[in-house]
Amino acid sequence: MLELLKLLQDGRFHSGEALGATLGISRSAIWKQLQGLEAELGLEVFKVPGRGYRLSAPMTLLDAEQIARGADGVSWPVSVESSVDSTNAEIFRRLDAGARAPFALLAERQTAGRGRRGRVWASPFAENLYCSVVLRVDGGMSQVEALSLTVGLAVAKTLHSIGLKDARLKWPNDVLVNGHKISGILLELAGDPADVCHVVIGIGINVNMVVDTPSVIDQPWTSVRQCLGRLLDRNELAGELLQQLQACLSIHWQRGFAGLRDEWEGLHAWRGRSVALTAGANATLGVVLGVDERGAIRLSVDGVDRSFSGGELSLRLQHDS
Repeated sequence: MLELLKLLQDGRFHSGEALGATLGISRSAIWKQLQGLEAELGLEVFKVPGRGYRLSAPMTLLDAEQIARGADGVSWPVSVESSVDSTNAEIFRRLDAGARAPFALLAERQTAGRGRRGRVWASPFAENLYCSVVLRVDGGMSQVEALSLTVGLAVAKTLHSIGLKDARLKWPNDVLVNGHKISGILLELAGDPADVCHVVIGIGINVNMVVDTPSVIDQPWTSVRQCLGRLLDRNELAGELLQQLQACLSIHWQRGFAGLRDEWEGLHAWRGRSVALTAGANATLGVVLGVDERGAIRLSVDGVDRSFSGGELSLRLQHDS
């Protein structure tokens, strides 16, 4: 089906005879694959007698070679899958099969995309970026301290580079535009936390998805398309993302998050806001002061400067529903 989709991605009409001749299959086989595109991938295909078949809208599929060219100077091998359960899970399977880090994996869709704290990540076909990068970490997991903040900064800088200047950071791992989520980050570790381990960095960015797209998102969200009013070539965005990610990680490995803290603070969405910081059933009310050099969130709680960290903490503005 993917080869057929590549022929149809221009959004123009193609006759069943021409499609069959190009792919070396019968017109009935073309018809079955078109049904598969609609049923399995949720794509709409217009079928007009005498004219042929076309997608309801043009699309640009991800291309590993084009992404690698756009990520000039990035040494990570890049691969693209049409469909996976999740890019993070697929990377762990490849590591188990003997693949060597570092490398990057992108997918056109995820059937079981995961966000932080087990949340579902909406992953419609060929609309957004679902990207994971795996890195080998020597010397223990202390080096990944505040890494999600570093990755968030790379994502925000990527969005700024394409004209989305309102992208801001929400501790610990979300990117927002005008209070609406546009990107999330999921870090997972494998190996010996005291010696050699791997960190898998999962990044989801809402690119061309629109608000009337059926989804399971349970919070206000937006997309690059909604913000800029135009479709974006995801290959260009992916190349820029890998460049920004490598640049930020280079500083992180050399100087820790302290080397990026000021830049992160400059994009902090909730600095000075009254918030409720929750950990399980417990909530701490305070005013956001910023983040410290280890990436912990600093709150003024009853006039006392306190720092909080940990993967189970989440922030919500006090009067949010």
